[in-house]
Amino acid sequence: MLLLAATFASCNNANTEQNSATNDASIPASGQSGVQDNQSQKDVVKVAVGSKDHTTLVTALKTAEYVDVLSNAGPFTVFAPINAAFDKLPAGTVEGLLKPEKKNDLRNILEYHVTTSSLKEEWLKDGMNIGMVNGNNVKVSKDADGKIKINDANVLASVPAANGIVYVIDGVLLPPSK
Repeated sequence: MLLLAATFASCNNANTEQNSATNDASIPASGQSGVQDNQSQKDVVKVAVGSKDHTTLVTALKTAEYVDVLSNAGPFTVFAPINAAFDKLPAGTVEGLLKPEKKNDLRNILEYHVTTSSLKEEWLKDGMNIGMVNGNNVKVSKDADGKIKINDANVLASVPAANGIVYVIDGVLLPPSK
């Protein structure tokens, strides 16, 4: 958690210093996510943005102001729920979490989908616990056929990214109640 806070703080300080230094109103203020590069491998955010199945996740990342953070060097492992996963939540849940007064709740849920390391599929072992950015753990299940679950969500695919790896999952991971 301390690492995430430091990452957020350094990103915010860098953006403030960069914007102050330029003082040019014609240059839009943006962080790492604003870097245009069509040659390099996509980062975890650009992987999600490029997927028609992750529009709800991208909206949540923008609302929580986590696009720049996850565009940084990482490494990150992101468990990325598809739109249909969000549709399984009780009616009004997503809309409620996107309200400004629920920003901290949204951030907690999003942080429960990210760890600050790049975990390749072959490293994921049955029964393994992974510490997530919000301070809680998720549990890996791996059957004899190699099919992976994170908590109760099935891993549908994995996509390597410039700053980590994205695991496409069919469920939203909800942090345990405190």
